[in-house]
Amino acid sequence: MRRLLTTLMILLVVIIAGLSALVLLVNPNDFRAYMVRQVETRSGYQLQLDGALRWHVWPQLSILSGRMSLTAPGASEPLVRADNMRLDVALLPLLSHQLQVRQVMLKGAVIQLTPQTEAVRGQDAPVVPKENTLPEVAEDRGWSFDIAKLKVADSVLVFQHDSDELVTVRDIRLQMEQDEHHKGTMEFAGRVNRDQRDMALSFTADIDGSDYPHTLSANLTQLNWQLQGADLPSQGITGQGSLLASWQEESKTLGFSKLNLAANDSAVTGEAHVVLADRPEWALDLQFDKLNLDNLLTPASAATNNSVNQQGQSPVKQRPVIADGNPQPDYSGLRGFTAAIKLKANQILWRGMNFSQVSGLLSNQSGLLTIAELQGRLGDGQISLPGMLDARQNEVQAEFQPKLDNVEISTILKAFDYPIQLTGTMTLAGDFSGSKIDADDFRRNWQGEGHVEMLNTRAEGLNFQQLVQQAVERSANVQAKENYETATRLDKLATDLQLNNGVLTLSNMDGQSALLALTGQGSLDLVKEQGDMRFNVRVTEGWKGDSKLVEMLKQTAIPLRVYGPWQTLNYSLQVDQVLRKQLQDEMKRRLNDWADKNKESQSGKDVKKLLDKL
Repeated sequence: MRRLLTTLMILLVVIIAGLSALVLLVNPNDFRAYMVRQVETRSGYQLQLDGALRWHVWPQLSILSGRMSLTAPGASEPLVRADNMRLDVALLPLLSHQLQVRQVMLKGAVIQLTPQTEAVRGQDAPVVPKENTLPEVAEDRGWSFDIAKLKVADSVLVFQHDSDELVTVRDIRLQMEQDEHHKGTMEFAGRVNRDQRDMALSFTADIDGSDYPHTLSANLTQLNWQLQGADLPSQGITGQGSLLASWQEESKTLGFSKLNLAANDSAVTGEAHVVLADRPEWALDLQFDKLNLDNLLTPASAATNNSVNQQGQSPVKQRPVIADGNPQPDYSGLRGFTAAIKLKANQILWRGMNFSQVSGLLSNQSGLLTIAELQGRLGDGQISLPGMLDARQNEVQAEFQPKLDNVEISTILKAFDYPIQLTGTMTLAGDFSGSKIDADDFRRNWQGEGHVEMLNTRAEGLNFQQLVQQAVERSANVQAKENYETATRLDKLATDLQLNNGVLTLSNMDGQSALLALTGQGSLDLVKEQGDMRFNVRVTEGWKGDSKLVEMLKQTAIPLRVYGPWQTLNYSLQVDQVLRKQLQDEMKRRLNDWADKNKESQSGKDVKKLLDKL
């Protein structure tokens, strides 16, 4: 045991002595010029090291530096700045004049991916070959240089595309490793905070850079993010997934395949790629098993009325309005790219509506968005919403031709917060236009026309049959069968409609049921939520009394006006005038028949003259 301890002590002394001798004999500042030249030779970047280099022995043999910066050729700003840099080096290669850097660690770094830090190559500058074939200078002979790991901690990434707004990623933690074939792994974590929103992002990836810069691929196996803050659902958006990303230098194409992403309770698979030309060219083919927009977007009630929160919901924090001296027109971002999009979804939840078997074909040509197909099922009905949005000019124009077949009307009224108590299946074909695709803007500023047919409708609040019969009972010798229902039922109802800046005009209205028939016209103010409708109602069943009078009432249309706010409707009936006119017409008819039979007598001639004056 004593011999073992003695041997270990001797080995420890030898190691300490060797390290001490190495530190004393090798000056790390001798590597400064060598590293600068190697970085410039291999990549063209300018490495600047401020302050003296020094050894750090425990627990890892390292070279420490002060401030450092890395600048691309011709760039006006450094790509990387760091307060401290640590180079973990291998001990044994130093004995044979080899500087093998096992890991580069940057702490407190600022990485800028902006137009100011991009490399600028002169027009006559030679193209640097992929492999380094330049001869080494005399001072470098006998030395080699290699990096296996990169670590970044407590750092900041700033990136900006062209003149877009700067995006800052804070609290960066990055760990990269590569082998001799330039295949490696990457672990990243960071946080972005903008406009009162906070997003935490982390991922683990396997990277293949063996053919870089021609191709570069990354297999993101563990991708996680969490987004919270203003103008988002109260629970935020939490997601995870995996994907395979690849870059093709010759075609400037960034591709995403094997997409498998989830956010809250939504999930998407598919693939996408973009050609990064002057105007990016996107192509997306996405499939959604379930897309719950209600859990991904701001609640509709908060978007339309910030002052009122529905019961049981926590208030949604809104983003601040930022003053902008040069505001951009709506949808102007569509002008900067082209896209071809194919969508499939088994289920989409939006505003409480549950769509199924959804498919879509969309294309954007530098601001001209064409929706060739956007259709799906809603309950037992079918919805199709083709259209276009032209944002190529400052004045945006949108046109849609909705088609609904056998769709429950109450579902749509409830989804868009219309307080109209109406049920029934609706079939609609129309053509509408406006300047903004938004439910509230549609309610206020759109125009268009269409035709609606409804089956098995039930309008709560007023029973037209009961109103007419009760009014007739007070004016004529008839009775009505008891009916305590507070709704108007129609088997069929058809009408033409016209929308003009919030006013919906209904014309050529025609409805029928086993108990009544009606025609009418009128208008509904979608903004003020009030209306003025005029009907002519014929009650065809439910009468008791004089058979001739009952038969006359079945054929008589009673004018009915329904007006006022939707939630407190008023009505007026003109039963007395109608009955009086019916009696007058009946009296005229009988007197006219008598006069025709007695036209040769003086009395008949006098009655005929009297009737002509009436």
